[in-house]
Amino acid sequence: MPDPSMALPPTGTFAFEPQDRGSMPAPADILGTILSLIVLGAALYQARNLDFAKILASVPPSPAFWGLLAISYLIGPASDWLIFHRLWGVGPAALGPLVRKLIYNELLVGYLGEAYFYGWARQNLKFVTTPFGAIKDVAVLSAIAGNVTMLAFLIAALRFAELLPRTGLATAAGWSIAFVIGTSLGMIMLPRSLFSLEKNELTMVFIVHLLRIVATTLVSAALWHLVLPEVPLAWWLVLAIARLLISRLPFVPNKDVLFAAMAVLTLGNAVETAALMALMAGLVLTIHVTIGISLAVADLIAKRSSDASPAL
Repeated sequence: MPDPSMALPPTGTFAFEPQDRGSMPAPADILGTILSLIVLGAALYQARNLDFAKILASVPPSPAFWGLLAISYLIGPASDWLIFHRLWGVGPAALGPLVRKLIYNELLVGYLGEAYFYGWARQNLKFVTTPFGAIKDVAVLSAIAGNVTMLAFLIAALRFAELLPRTGLATAAGWSIAFVIGTSLGMIMLPRSLFSLEKNELTMVFIVHLLRIVATTLVSAALWHLVLPEVPLAWWLVLAIARLLISRLPFVPNKDVLFAAMAVLTLGNAVETAALMALMAGLVLTIHVTIGISLAVADLIAKRSSDASPAL
């Protein structure tokens, strides 16, 4: 029987409680095993190019760095937990599935994590209405919050546009900005046809996403500063904002080249910046791989144990 700590008394239209569902249906059981094997294979495939010794040797020994890295990694799952705690009243036990959601999205296919979390919610929580609408709304509002943040940063950075390389950039950036504005306005102006949550719930979700983006940007800048402390923290913050802005422009080619140009303008040394970004990407991938392998192996062991145990 599911852990009752995962569900608290409902406060809205959602009503759920611990359920006696027995064992999972055979198709779902098989699908879970297949997904665990896929995650294990994807994690091992990603690990083939990782030089763990080199990555660890490049990391500063400061405990503050590892603490900030853990915070940076958990900001996403923690913000999701806060959202679904407010929407559904989930308890601390829901944090594990939300970490899995992150792993599935990063190691496999985008939004596969949302599909997994939907299945987990249906299996462990009892709803008056389907959880699909809430999960969909949270994902859509995440995209809108990212676009709004990008536009705010872009407006603030317009006065520096003349410093950037112009080759093919102006047209691509213009189409990117138009696309972002159009899609965001379209989502915002049609709330009744797109969203299923109440207005106050949508506002809460949007604010949490904005806070997550700001927190992620600040923590990234602090992490980079710990690796290269000779660069002032303010410049790392500028670069973190620039990376966020560039990453969300859909039609801009050679984003890495553009980011390198921004690094030269802000720091004057693209080589150190490139090495730093490679280090951070390797660290995050190492965490994804380690957790992904651990979860997949744990799932397979649990499945084997449940198959071997006699039926009561």
